[in-house]
Amino acid sequence: MTATPDREALGTLLRHVLELLDGDVATVYADLDLADYRPRFSPMVRVLLADGPLPIRDLAARVGVTHSGASQTVAQMSRAGLVTLAPGTDARQRIVTLTDRAHALRPVIEAEWSATTTAMRQLDAELPVPLADELYAVLAALRRRPLRERIADTGLAPGPRGGDRDRR
Repeated sequence: MTATPDREALGTLLRHVLELLDGDVATVYADLDLADYRPRFSPMVRVLLADGPLPIRDLAARVGVTHSGASQTVAQMSRAGLVTLAPGTDARQRIVTLTDRAHALRPVIEAEWSATTTAMRQLDAELPVPLADELYAVLAALRRRPLRERIADTGLAPGPRGGDRDRR
């Protein structure tokens, strides 16, 4: 196992925790003979099962990710044979539809989701505060006051942009 990131390297620490969580779920999928299925697919599959075909923009909003992030995940899902893309009402819009393969995997995906939810509840019981509660609190605090404002309050003066720092 790799060393635990330094406490002040918060971004690294968050990525490390996410890598551990996603890595273990990915291993579960591999053990279920779904090596090409990624944990990040499940929220999208679940939304598409509930709502039917959606434009990428709407899918992103429903899952809570950026359009760019949703587009990248949809591209991976397409390569895995889980979704198809069709033109929407204008040239920029693409409609995402689950394939027969995705529908056939539904019982396995739902069983993994349920098992992972139970496992996360067990993990939460070991924590001072449930992980999702703490993350929602962080999101709320950052929406009230972004980190860049908090950094500016330290007195750090903004530098020139685009590498002009060393030019005189």
